[in-house]
Amino acid sequence: MVGLADIREAARRIAAEVHRTRLDHSETFSRRTGLQVYLKPENLQKTGSFKIRGATNHILRLDSRRARCGVVTASSGNHGQAVARAASRSGYPALVVMPENASPVKVAAARGYGAEVLLHGTTSAERTARARELAAERGLTFIHAFDDPWVVAGQGTVGLEILEDLPDVDAVLVPVGGGGLLAGVATAVRESRPRVRVFGVEPAEANSLQRSLQAGAITALACPHSIADGLLPTQPGELGFHAARRYLEDVLLVDDREIAEAVVALLARARMVVEPSGAATVAALLAGRVPMRSGRVVAILSGGNVELTKLIQLVKEG
Repeated sequence: MVGLADIREAARRIAAEVHRTRLDHSETFSRRTGLQVYLKPENLQKTGSFKIRGATNHILRLDSRRARCGVVTASSGNHGQAVARAASRSGYPALVVMPENASPVKVAAARGYGAEVLLHGTTSAERTARARELAAERGLTFIHAFDDPWVVAGQGTVGLEILEDLPDVDAVLVPVGGGGLLAGVATAVRESRPRVRVFGVEPAEANSLQRSLQAGAITALACPHSIADGLLPTQPGELGFHAARRYLEDVLLVDDREIAEAVVALLARARMVVEPSGAATVAALLAGRVPMRSGRVVAILSGGNVELTKLIQLVKEG
């Protein structure tokens, strides 16, 4: 398990390479929910998502002699972009395995940061298996998107910043895919302020963490589905699962309609471009899923890498 000391060390290590994103109080969402709502806009982070934190922490910890051979990862998009940028900054080649139906915006961004991109399969399990094969074949260093202690420690720096900016926070909402962000943030928050409630938010048709917690063991989904393409791993990682069992208050589910409405609300009311995965937390708030009648709640907006055509479609439908 990753501890608070690991996260604090990661914060020092990556400080010069990432943005310290602000915490914004939303009067609009506060009025609509009856809560004091704050937004943590990681959509404004370098590479457009929180993923740069974990990728940078991992790459800065590598043995440079081995890393010169290159790094490889599997990603639906945001982690791949982050690894590509962090590797480029350190002078290492990067290979990113992405799904065949990956967002063209995310593919182009990874290549723009200098990475080789290979499209393979459609599920997280397929692309992860292929990335591990390539690591063995080419002598590359594999970096897991979420089930890696250095990556989790980097993601946990989001939690430290929230506590620094809002020490009296009552609850934090975290979008859940593989659970790396959840593991890091929950550890940072609960080990610093045990009274703070941490909720995970998952798409209703991609609720692998909720099902795993209910079963008492990691449980895979055959075919997770959602417009939130960054929240579709077939199962949570070991680190995310165990952190959830230890620190999580509950898992809140939102459907695609609610996610789409949150994307539009963020654009119209907060003037923020947020991808569906990043808007899941606001969807939970606006849908009344957060079991609180009062208090200060932080919603993490995990990313903003959305295709313009998709955004236009969501706005029209909304």
